[in-house]
Order: sequence, then C-alpha cells, then structure tokens
Amino acid sequence: MAVKHCSIAGDIGGTNIRVALVADDFSILTKLKEPSGSDPLAVLTRLVGDILDKRPKGFKVCGIGLAVAGIIDKSSGTVLRAPNIQSLSGLGLGNEIMNKFELPVFVENDANAAACGEKAAGAGRDFDDFVMLTLGTGIGGGIVAGGRLIPVAAEIGHTTINMSGPVCGCGNSGCLETYASATAIIGNAVAALEKDTDSLMKNLHNGNTYKISAEDIYNAALEGDPLARTLLRDAGRSLGIGIANIINILSPQAIILTGGLLGAWNIYVEAAVIEASKRALPELYDRVKIIPSALGDDAGAVGMAALVFEQKKHCRAKKTRRDRTGKDA
Repeated sequence: MAVKHCSIAGDIGGTNIRVALVADDFSILTKLKEPSGSDPLAVLTRLVGDILDKRPKGFKVCGIGLAVAGIIDKSSGTVLRAPNIQSLSGLGLGNEIMNKFELPVFVENDANAAACGEKAAGAGRDFDDFVMLTLGTGIGGGIVAGGRLIPVAAEIGHTTINMSGPVCGCGNSGCLETYASATAIIGNAVAALEKDTDSLMKNLHNGNTYKISAEDIYNAALEGDPLARTLLRDAGRSLGIGIANIINILSPQAIILTGGLLGAWNIYVEAAVIEASKRALPELYDRVKIIPSALGDDAGAVGMAALVFEQKKHCRAKKTRRDRTGKDA
C-alpha cells in the first residue's frame, strides 16, 4: 500500500489552541481543541502528542506547522512577541516542539497561515490579491499578492485609528485591536455593566460580569438588548475604519474575514462594511469584495499544512538537483 502524507498543524491563539492532522489534499483527518490556559506550550505539546497517537495507518507525517498570534522569526522558529499570549514571547517554539517530537517544525503568524489556507483550499482560490483579517481575541492580518503570501508582518490590528485612544497590549495607544476585537468588546461590556447600565447581560453568570463572552454579547443583541447592539455596532464601525485603510493602501480584490466574531456578521460586520463604504475611496471600494472565510476555524491549520507540504516539495526538488549536478542549485 502506498504511503500517504500528512502534516500536523497547530493554531495557537489567545483563547484556544487547535491542532489538526491534515492530509496532502488538505482534508482534515482529525482535530483537537483546548483553551490556551496559563501554559499554552504544555497544552500544545499534549495536543500534538495526542494527534500523533490518532494518526491513521498508512500516513506519514511530513512535519509540524505552528501558527501563532504574534510576530515570528521564521528562520529560527522564535516567537518574538505575542501580545495576547505573553508566555510565548521570546520563546524558541520551533526548537521546543522539534526536540520533543523529532520532526521538522515551521512557525508562522496565525493570520498569514489563515491567508495561506484560504488561498490553498478556501475563499482565496479565486483571487490573486486579497487581505485576510482574523477577528477574535485580537485582530491579525495576512496579505496575498500575485497569488503568493507577502512575507511582511501585516499587524493590521496594531495600526492606529485614534492617536489618543486606550493603551493596547502591544504598548501603543489607539490600535484598531483596542476598539474592534473580542477583547475590546467584552471590556466595554464589563465597564458599562459596572456602571449599572441597563442590560439583559446583568443576569448572566449569576451576575459575574467578568465571565461574559463575545457570544453572550451577541446573543443578548439578538434578543434586542440595546447595550449589546451598541457595543457590536461601535466595534464594527471601528473595524470599518481599518478596512477602509486597507482598501485605500492596497486596493485588494477581496478582504476575507475569519475568527470568532464572524458569528455576529449581521450586526458587527455589516456595521464595518457600511463604515468602510463611507471612508474608502469609492473607485477602490467598488472593486473589492468583503467576504467570509470558507474554512472558518480550520483556515490556520490548512495554511500551516500547505506551508509544510510546500517546504517538503522544495526540499525534494533541491535534493533532486543536487543528485543530478553533484552540488546545490
């Protein structure tokens, strides 16, 4: 029986860690998810081990791809900075995982990975130029131009939309992330409830406002709660400012959105689209499509698998050239 190839792909976010086993046709063979917790490295290590144990017979693992919400030194596999996962900042994550599992490890920014996933097997297949936005605990970005991922930071969540705004986890003030992320929405909800603002959310979690989630806020909005609807619309308008800036700078064919906040599309994203239409240059806005991810939570895993398979292909081609010529090409 011919050996089939697969990749282990991890997506490490500020809230959850997802690890999947992805076949070389980008189908997901199995996947696991756990909260990131206070020790995300321990959670990741355990999930990678569990996924290896669940590998179907006849499949060979080519490598491990890890998507992290932060700034990455890809050459060393080091997480230089992860504002929403502080314990990973400065960690040589690639070496840590490689030493434990003795497999090649590749580390990439999570939004870049999601962009690769959508280009390989999702909503990005029909576009040569698009920007990926991940909307969750924070806000990340990935840029594809000419059909390929552009190797830049694309930290769109840390672009300034108000120079006098609140301090962000990155240390700057007025970042898009401080207005439009799930963290920002939840923080604003808690602050309003502590001021005794009337809301259905007062009764959630036995009155413990610190347990409120973005999903709770959206569900309250669906029930017609004025506070919840205002919070989501305000966050959406802020996101729209960020989207308009992207359109005016890059004029992409599409902006693809993914992440936990997509569940609030009909309030949060619709407010963003309306705001972007007001602020972007009309000649550029009319050319762009703002669409949801086709892969959802799996975009990062599929993207990291694509990067692992691409690297394996590159190494194989390099070996073939070396065998033919007796030296590296």
